[in-house]
Amino acid sequence: MTRCRHLLAATLSCLGLTLCALPAGAQVQQPLAASGGAGRSFPAHALRGSVSFIGGNKMLLNGDAVRSAPGLRVFDAKNHLVMQHTLRGKTYTAHYVVERATGMLQTVWLISEAEAARPRAAPGMVVRNFQFESEQPDSARQR
Repeated sequence: MTRCRHLLAATLSCLGLTLCALPAGAQVQQPLAASGGAGRSFPAHALRGSVSFIGGNKMLLNGDAVRSAPGLRVFDAKNHLVMQHTLRGKTYTAHYVVERATGMLQTVWLISEAEAARPRAAPGMVVRNFQFESEQPDSARQR
């Protein structure tokens, strides 16, 4: 009987370890799209523009000087968090969110060429859900 207890204990511990490992396998993240992160989604209020990292909390946003918010987050094209000081002296095309109350830059997503090819609102751009007749192609006007 003593041998059976040890065998039973070993079997139960192996079974317990196996069952504990099952939930960990379900937590694997799905890879991003093969086009370098083109499957990302951005907030509806995020705008597109050029961001130049000058140094410290100083930046140029579409040529205008702005400050970064204390909790600025910068994501690269693979959606990895990037430290701001590693981007100093460079200019990127990006989607960004500005805090309304302070006017400081809150979040920046550096975008890939595939993401840049998709249309997106930019500062000063009028976004509407209709077209004037003068904006339609010639084939649509001749009906």
